[in-house]
Amino acid sequence: MDSNDLFANSLPSTSTASDEGVISVDVSRGALVDSMTDMSETAIPPDLIISAEASGENVEDSGKLTLAYERLYEVPRTIVERFSDHIKYIDLSHNKITNLDALVHFKHLTSLIADHNPITENCILPPLPKLELLWLNHCKISSLYPWVGKLKDSCPNLQYLCLMGNPAAPSYFNGGTFYEYLQYRLFVISQFPSLNHLDDRKVTDDQRAEAHRLYKRPFLERIINPGSGGISILNSSVKWNNVQTKLASLWGKDNGRNNRNLLI
Repeated sequence: MDSNDLFANSLPSTSTASDEGVISVDVSRGALVDSMTDMSETAIPPDLIISAEASGENVEDSGKLTLAYERLYEVPRTIVERFSDHIKYIDLSHNKITNLDALVHFKHLTSLIADHNPITENCILPPLPKLELLWLNHCKISSLYPWVGKLKDSCPNLQYLCLMGNPAAPSYFNGGTFYEYLQYRLFVISQFPSLNHLDDRKVTDDQRAEAHRLYKRPFLERIINPGSGGISILNSSVKWNNVQTKLASLWGKDNGRNNRNLLI
């Protein structure tokens, strides 16, 4: 699935606003000093600077910036300082990035491609309220909970999300069962009301309704309601250790698959 072909015309127009971050260039060291964040200084590959400078006008006109295959460990500060006011679409795929904090300066970002980076569930995106498309395929995300909830807080308006190839996204290709795949899909859908497309499939009304039924009810109601496959305590006395046992099974602690971190 080609992101440029599929979503090139889906970016909404936004008005230009000034960046609130204060960033200055230390010419003697060839690095940027950022007063808003405490990101470590990183040497910028000369060929990357030349490439960015040569295409600067085109980047500002198109609102797109591609930094794929540049062996980057983070978004270079020179790039942030030069382009953050104009960029709506950024491609960071096939790098070595684990920290996306620098994206806080891209106030108009609507699309982020970060496939094939060693990003884990410990990587929390900064607030990106305008982000509509996020691709994190073939990264190192091994746990959905509580990462998906934090992602929702950072990017509440996501419409397109791809997490294929991550350990936390079970599929036939990484040894997951259909049941695990369905759990994963419905849980993610339940967290994003505006999501239209998850991985390689469109979100259907039936899936959204089922996701709401499974995951939007109060947690203890799901545990104790017989209709949800939980423990029935409506007509009998139940000890707390029985509930704890059910909780443990829900988190996969008893079935040897706790690495999936799937919920019911």
